[in-house]
Amino acid sequence: MSNTMDDKIKDSTDKDLEFVLLCKKGNIDAFEVLVERYQKRMLNIAYRITDNYEDACEVVQEAFLSAFKSIKKFRGEAKFSTWLTGITINHAKNRLKQIKSRYHHEGSSIDDVFETDSGSYNMEPQSPEIPIVEQLVQKEVQAQVQKCINSLDEEYKEVVVLRDMQGFSYEEIQDILKIPEGTIKSRLFRARDALRNCLKKVIGGL
Repeated sequence: MSNTMDDKIKDSTDKDLEFVLLCKKGNIDAFEVLVERYQKRMLNIAYRITDNYEDACEVVQEAFLSAFKSIKKFRGEAKFSTWLTGITINHAKNRLKQIKSRYHHEGSSIDDVFETDSGSYNMEPQSPEIPIVEQLVQKEVQAQVQKCINSLDEEYKEVVVLRDMQGFSYEEIQDILKIPEGTIKSRLFRARDALRNCLKKVIGGL
């Protein structure tokens, strides 16, 4: 059965599956390649959901650990990145449940610097060609956008993050969230409408 499954995975066009097959055999180096490839994207998703860098970092660590432990269960029915995103979203939602009583998340922009083992880097570095005043305005706008995202209910927040910020297809979001396409579109419509109204209020005052 596993050989048939692996043959199916080998036939896939998913660029990650060469490493996935090695991971299934216990190759840690192959998994490190996948971590390097997706840690920034997963961190961005986790941050957008939790609005806290420390929580987001822990969520991503937990998600990658879960992915490694369950890699043998990966069937190749969806892309590895889609499967990994689903794990990350689930861990982020669990973390939100744990911190729901927290009154205030640390306020910071998505552009703040991350400290890593290899040094520091910005999630979305600003171009040095952009005037400093314009950079400050952009950062303020992004901070206000994040505030509006945070105001959404969890089910609306996750579809906006996946579709509008990460560019996943409806089919991929179905695989990640395990909900019908019609539900995704309905939630996305309501989420976008709520964001539009929120942004009119907050950005209009900048």
